[in-house]
Amino acid sequence: MPATPFTAYLYPVLLLVGSNVFMTFAWYGHLKYRSAPLLAVILVSWGIAFFEYCLQVPGNRLGAAVYSAPQLKGMQEVITLLVFAVFSAFYLGQPLKWNHWAAFALIVVAALLMFKE
Repeated sequence: MPATPFTAYLYPVLLLVGSNVFMTFAWYGHLKYRSAPLLAVILVSWGIAFFEYCLQVPGNRLGAAVYSAPQLKGMQEVITLLVFAVFSAFYLGQPLKWNHWAAFALIVVAALLMFKE
C-alpha cells in the first residue's frame, strides 16, 4: 500500500516511539533489579537494544523522506523524554518532579526550533 502524505509523517513517529520503549527498558529497566549480576544485565540490555534498533533504523530511514536529520533528532529527544517520564513513574515508581518537567520543557522548546525555517 503506498504511503499517503499523512502516513509518511506518522509512520516514522510511531516507529521511533516503539524504539524508545525498547531503548528505555534497555537503558533503565535493570535499575529495578539492582542485585542482578552486571554481566547478565549488560547482555539482557543488548538483547533488548536489538529490537530498539529494528524499529529505530527504519523509523529514521522512512523519516528522512519527510524530515531533515536535525528534525528527526529533535523529535527523537522529545519522544525519549515522554517515554522516559511514563517509564520512570509507572515502572520505576519515581515520578518526575517540577524541576524535571521544567528541564524537559526547555528541551522540547529547543527541539521545536528544529522545525522553524
